[in-house]
Amino acid sequence: MTVSGQPVGATTARAHLFNDGSVAQYRRILASGVDRVATRVAGVDRPFTGISPDRLAGEVDAVDLDTPLGEPTAALDELEELYLRDAVWFHHPRYLAHLNCPVVIPALLGEAILSAVNSSVDTWDQSAGATLIERRLIDWTAGRIGLGPAADGVFTSGGTQSNLQALLIAREEAITSAIARAGTGPARAGAAGPDRSPATLGPTVGPATVGTARAELLPRLRILASAAGHFSVQKSATLLGLAPDAVVTVPTDATRRMDPAALAREVERCQRQGLVVMAVVATAGTTDFGSIDPLPAIADVCATTGVRLHVDAAYGCGLLVSPTRRHLLDGIERADSVTVDYHKSFFQPVSSSALLVRDGTTLRHATYHADYLNPARAVAERIPNQVDKSLQTTRRFDALKLWLTLRIMGADALGELFDEVVDRAAEAWRMLDADPRFQVVTRSQLSTVVFRWQPTGETDELVDGLDGPDAAGAELVDAANRYARQALAASGAGMVAGTVVDGRQYLKFTLLNPETTGSDIAYVLDLVAAHARRYVREHRPAALTCPVG
Repeated sequence: MTVSGQPVGATTARAHLFNDGSVAQYRRILASGVDRVATRVAGVDRPFTGISPDRLAGEVDAVDLDTPLGEPTAALDELEELYLRDAVWFHHPRYLAHLNCPVVIPALLGEAILSAVNSSVDTWDQSAGATLIERRLIDWTAGRIGLGPAADGVFTSGGTQSNLQALLIAREEAITSAIARAGTGPARAGAAGPDRSPATLGPTVGPATVGTARAELLPRLRILASAAGHFSVQKSATLLGLAPDAVVTVPTDATRRMDPAALAREVERCQRQGLVVMAVVATAGTTDFGSIDPLPAIADVCATTGVRLHVDAAYGCGLLVSPTRRHLLDGIERADSVTVDYHKSFFQPVSSSALLVRDGTTLRHATYHADYLNPARAVAERIPNQVDKSLQTTRRFDALKLWLTLRIMGADALGELFDEVVDRAAEAWRMLDADPRFQVVTRSQLSTVVFRWQPTGETDELVDGLDGPDAAGAELVDAANRYARQALAASGAGMVAGTVVDGRQYLKFTLLNPETTGSDIAYVLDLVAAHARRYVREHRPAALTCPVG
């Protein structure tokens, strides 16, 4: 059977396409979806239902994806059961776990628009205004950082991708400079800027080809990063083909910040051993401790030794718009590259991130030309193709979310929200520091708080054997903290994160919701303590006989 010369199935399928003939359906269906989310958010009384992975997996696996439901209401009803019912709600004030923020409404408006238009911000002929909006936001962010007039950058999927691209640039800049200085061949076409290589290849290279020189240099490249830095640095080193020991850990001080003196010693040691430090990675907001490395002192070390500096500010970038705390990022303007995650401290939906570089020409290390997409002649024709700067090809117009946020709310409003959560973290730290039930680690410069439940003198039954060096007692307390986190999540009444500090199990608040109050924090702490005490009561005798693993 055909309708207007087309099979009936084709006609039905075409009815789902978004175009000028389906705008009424578009309005109706999207309004229905928005209403579902709004109703759910209005009724949420806890951040999580506590459902187990096994139970939810069974429900999802039972869906027959080869048999469509046929209409939106049925599909939304099903989605209520498979997703919305058990979603983790970051907007809830007792979600205190990971670096997930509640989102601002102007950004949600941007998300709806960019998804419908579906621009791909890789070439001008696919994105036009989107390209220029992204470039304007890159310039704005680079200006807030203070990178100078030659700066550039590109939006990315997140901090891991930004760090990867920054270290790709660092690797290529180190190799290019070292090969040029060793006299084995010219630097890659388009290279610009001073030679920042900390060492030459030396006599082992001789007249070898550039390819051979690269192969000989790769095992000798090193990245120096804080012991509290992000795991994506190590992942990036692996993806970039560096040696297994390429990432050298620099000690931190008592506040979990990189020690500049130790950094200087490591750079000197590497150079003495004929290794090439391709980059130092400083962190402006470590994931666990919210610590900001001493950027001015680190920049001094890098300037003195000629080493490239990358600052991972994925978390701390919110300080760029803070009315009161911008000074905590002093020194970031001296970086060669900076990672920012707007979807952490700018209250944007995932994904919304960027890599900024001081010297825009270094982005050439991600440039590859394809005749069907971004031919080399487009550069001479001044056609702005963002794919020339990006590790990605097809890429969402995520910049629109931040654009509408700035145009509707303004940067100062975002900064005020971030200041609120930093203030709340300081309040949480004071509460924990004064509470004998908990041991709290160093005070964060941002909005994390790392702490550990510990037995107190409330009952001799709990304290005996747990307050000394006894290994079984310490492991029991570790297990109690792990259990408290799991039990809290299973109840759905609150969510906290977990981490390991100096070999011991700790818990962590990550505060990114301005709606979270001191009462919310106190409520969660009482629940954590109750779960931990119950675990110790139930497991103490066996644990002190046989250590808990």
